[in-house]
Amino acid sequence: AGESVVDLGAGGGFDIFIAGERVGTEGRAIGVDMTADMIERARAGISVYHQRTGLDNVEFRLGEIEHLPLADASVDVVISNCVINLSPHKAQVWREIARVLKPGGRVAVSDLALKRELPVLVSDTEVMVRDAGLTDLQLEPRDGYIAAMEDWQDPLYAQIVEHLPPDTTPADFVTSLSVSARKPLAHKPGA
Repeated sequence: AGESVVDLGAGGGFDIFIAGERVGTEGRAIGVDMTADMIERARAGISVYHQRTGLDNVEFRLGEIEHLPLADASVDVVISNCVINLSPHKAQVWREIARVLKPGGRVAVSDLALKRELPVLVSDTEVMVRDAGLTDLQLEPRDGYIAAMEDWQDPLYAQIVEHLPPDTTPADFVTSLSVSARKPLAHKPGA
């Protein structure tokens, strides 16, 4: 309650409307998306959200996650669900997250990361987050999400499996990665 939350790749705004209720009247929930169509769709939901909750604490901004339309040290929490992996400049995204977080601010991200060489490894994600200046980093690979795809009977999934090395599955190469971190509190001179 009372905190400011930003969702990277907010899409239609679902997570922001949930966050808005949680931060309450003193808080702020801001969704950022790079497509005007998604921003328009999300903004269309604000009146329904206001009627349902009585709150006027959500907004949606057009922008790229590599260049967030937010002031330095202006938010308490950055959330995102499977969007950072889409950026060709992931290290820049993590620098932007660190830039906009207040000292002591938190990150709660779920994203895809590879377990074997492709564009970005889990270990690369760890380095980028640390290099951005964030601490208390916790990485939690969630292989079950990838393994569950086998039950979908998706033809594309079947094609991928056919082209994998013998005795391997997609979960040997990619995982759903939960990332949490914190921006350190400012160091006080003489402390």
